[in-house]
Amino acid sequence: MGQDNVNKNHFCTVRTVQDTSGRTKAALLNEARWNVSQLTVGFLEGDPELQQRVLAVAREWTGQDMANLKFLEAEEANADIRIAFQQGDGSWSYLGTHAQQIPAGEPTMNYGWLTPESTDDDVRRVVLHEFGHAVGLIHEHQNPQKPIQWNRAAVIADLSGPPNNWDEQTIEHNIFRKYSAGDVTGTDTDKDSIMMYPIPQSWTLDGFSADLNSGLSSTDKEFIRSAYPW
Repeated sequence: MGQDNVNKNHFCTVRTVQDTSGRTKAALLNEARWNVSQLTVGFLEGDPELQQRVLAVAREWTGQDMANLKFLEAEEANADIRIAFQQGDGSWSYLGTHAQQIPAGEPTMNYGWLTPESTDDDVRRVVLHEFGHAVGLIHEHQNPQKPIQWNRAAVIADLSGPPNNWDEQTIEHNIFRKYSAGDVTGTDTDKDSIMMYPIPQSWTLDGFSADLNSGLSSTDKEFIRSAYPW
């Protein structure tokens, strides 16, 4: 993957919640796992047809041979997962049960660059990724199993410019921060995961790279079945 391709990609952020001391609370897979078999999904705004496209893609995570979860559409603003389409606010989601700490009526997920004109491929790639976060999955490049060796200067140089325009604190949170092995359940880092960012070889010191993934990998499917077993 060339450098120009990377600079054209928008990356999602993971929203975090604050604990009572005001410090950012770590978003960790184990504590973010839902202990239910169904979740309600409510749309706070957006084109009705686009809403249905989002919901249909989200359900690729669930059903027979996938997670033992159901996504049920809800009209009320206190749904478990509340979706907005606020342009200019990026695409992001709270991790799993952390959404329960967000006041009713406020979004727990946003699609800042999806519109009714978005292609099916774009909708599928973005929605699968954000709903992965919604069921508690971290960014795969922050997996502590066989962690990536970053070329920090190259990453900061690219992500501080357009289209992401991230400051160093945001880059640290969304790229370099690794989870403790004791706080997550997972496999070795999966370069094909829908939860993996596209990573050019120039961003790493160990030759690692990953493409812009658009679907669930075999490891994604196997893992979500084990995380939410029947």
